[in-house]
Amino acid sequence: MNVNDFAGKTVMITGGTGSFGHELLDLIRETEVKEIRIFSRDELKQELMRIKLKDKRVRFHIGDVRDRDSVDQAMRGVDLAFHAAALKQVPSCEFFPMQALMTNVVGSHNVVESAINHQIESLVCLSTDKAVLPVNAMGMTKGLMEKVAQAAARGLGEGDTKVSSVRYGNVMYSRGSVIPLFISQMKQGLPLTVTDPEMTRFLLSLRSAIDLVLFAFQHASQGDVFVRKAPASTVKDLAQALKNLFRSDVPIEVIGTRHAEKLFETLATAGEIARAEDMGAYLRVFMDDRDLNYAKYFTEGRPDELVLDDYTSHNTERLTVPQIEELLLSLPDVQRELQLAGLR
Repeated sequence: MNVNDFAGKTVMITGGTGSFGHELLDLIRETEVKEIRIFSRDELKQELMRIKLKDKRVRFHIGDVRDRDSVDQAMRGVDLAFHAAALKQVPSCEFFPMQALMTNVVGSHNVVESAINHQIESLVCLSTDKAVLPVNAMGMTKGLMEKVAQAAARGLGEGDTKVSSVRYGNVMYSRGSVIPLFISQMKQGLPLTVTDPEMTRFLLSLRSAIDLVLFAFQHASQGDVFVRKAPASTVKDLAQALKNLFRSDVPIEVIGTRHAEKLFETLATAGEIARAEDMGAYLRVFMDDRDLNYAKYFTEGRPDELVLDDYTSHNTERLTVPQIEELLLSLPDVQRELQLAGLR
């Protein structure tokens, strides 16, 4: 990250009281940023952040992305925005799909339109691997969020607000994820509840997710989707790695897949890869900027597209148990838990 990118700027983070918001906030506070606006609907979490930080550059705005007026009030005077507010839990979105729709699609539309109307410099929207070939309401609504962002970007020029998205897999030790659940179960002497031992998931540290967002902010063109390449593991191997680190002998209990879970996740489809730029650790998926000239869809087609495989957690680099242990040890939260257990 170039610290000069934030010097004198006003930055807004929607959903800023979550795991991502905390980490991004800590990084931006190290720069010469003018102001950071935390926009969320959770007043308790905002108050706890305010007490902990004691940083006058951090301003807190109570509001909901579903409420356009509250978004507009917070967006005035903003230079850069990161849109992280979302409903992210797969089972809850399955039972309450309209709530997922209102937050992840309508709310995202409000943020995108507000950013454009207030002529901010750049907006980066956070998406997920579940948005690709989605089978659940959470993934479907995040996929629609990407479409909303790209639809807006098609009507913008280089001098307008730059609208881009990022897509990444499971963030390790994020709120509601499986690693803190497994650690909690081990501390209580309970079995590790595994849905499907052979299920694979991408593994990404929170810092790597932040790096992806900042990379997109620095390099995006209109409508780009940036993908962070990542290794993966089976859930069984992840559970075993944690057992090894915590020297636990609790059993692994298979409980079956949850509502609308996939056996593996996909970060980019073959069609997206065919039009993507490989940037080393990242893929830049360019926006499909064809217009509504239907001959291009029904008669001309795209003869330049190659036959490729999707990029999935089944065909990416598969980590061994020792490699997973090494990755886990890079997480400050795991290190803290090991110290509390007297194992470090």
